[in-house]
Amino acid sequence: MTDKNKPQNTSNWRPATQMVHGGTSRSQFGETSEAMFLTQGFVYDSAEAAEARFKGEDCGFIYSRYANPTVDMFEKRMCALEDAEDARATASGMAAVSAALLCQVKAGDHVVAARALFGSCRWVVETLMPQYGIETTLIDGTDLANWQGAVRPNTKVFFLESPTNPTLEVIDIAGVAEIANAIGAKVVVDNVFATPLYQKPLALGAHIVVYSATKHIDGQGRCLGGIVLSTKDWIEEHLHDYFRHTGPSLSPFNAWTLLKGLETLPLRVRQQTESAGRIADYLAGHSSIKRVIYPGRADHPQADIVARQMSGGSTLVAFEIDGGKPAAFAFENALEIVRISNNLGDAKSLITHPSTTTHKNLAEEARAELGITDATVRLSVGLEDADDLIADIDRALSSV
Repeated sequence: MTDKNKPQNTSNWRPATQMVHGGTSRSQFGETSEAMFLTQGFVYDSAEAAEARFKGEDCGFIYSRYANPTVDMFEKRMCALEDAEDARATASGMAAVSAALLCQVKAGDHVVAARALFGSCRWVVETLMPQYGIETTLIDGTDLANWQGAVRPNTKVFFLESPTNPTLEVIDIAGVAEIANAIGAKVVVDNVFATPLYQKPLALGAHIVVYSATKHIDGQGRCLGGIVLSTKDWIEEHLHDYFRHTGPSLSPFNAWTLLKGLETLPLRVRQQTESAGRIADYLAGHSSIKRVIYPGRADHPQADIVARQMSGGSTLVAFEIDGGKPAAFAFENALEIVRISNNLGDAKSLITHPSTTTHKNLAEEARAELGITDATVRLSVGLEDADDLIADIDRALSSV
């Protein structure tokens, strides 16, 4: 590696620049695009060199399950964007969530989580953790008194999404972190819906932040990925061995794809958010819509918190259609541009019916607690022209 190809100091770069150049480490060939190292293992110049590598005296790579040059570039670029000390990239968003939670708790510990979670996240908290003797409590996370009231002597972790999936509740991250710090617990925040552009959980006091990189970071429906970011000490003490031995590692090919996605993240998210805001305003004035939830609107239930901790709205809009499930299904089926899919953050606009897809495994009472009705739909706004999307939605609503 020549001097010109060494990684640069990115601390004074703005996010858009970090997402193009951050973490780049070029080989001796000086390639423009990041190199893709599709290798399982690495060779050593001598037996002594191999020993030094395994003893940690040489910081080179050992095995791609542990670390890989392409994956390392993705991790470093995300650290620069999130202002985190260290990170581990994972094979999916749920691998990131599971690793971030399970690596730091044991039988007899207690976890408090906001009840407004993605279905698989709730399964990890409600079903998986108790199987291993980990106590869990689900609360309405929008009320700080509930976090304080759920604390036990053995509480170790607070877990939340903000904004939440699918009803876009916003939780006071700084307030939750203050409660956690008072008892020595760690706060894990799933920041997918806000993206690292519009909300910085670590700067707000959270200790660990997780992403499904499958969503906005890839943003084009190509691959799966996830990442856990925190301090170097926390990752070394809790996540490193868990990650090394359980193997939820990210494919180098997917890491390369995600690096390409990061280059256009600001452009995509800015356009998607602008369109989402216009669509939310349109829906709010439509006679067939009972309720619209969008973090960029003044009528959002936690608008004051949004103003404090988010620098933008969201690419997601949640709304309820008059007429329940039949009307919601008819509306989705009548759309021509917007496609039905449970994914989000894509360049293509996608819509889903949470009570029959992402949250179908929740009991009806649990869905009602979260404000998910048979009339609720979640729209992920893509990169199509906003006027075309509004026309498509308007025509579909008229057909209903």
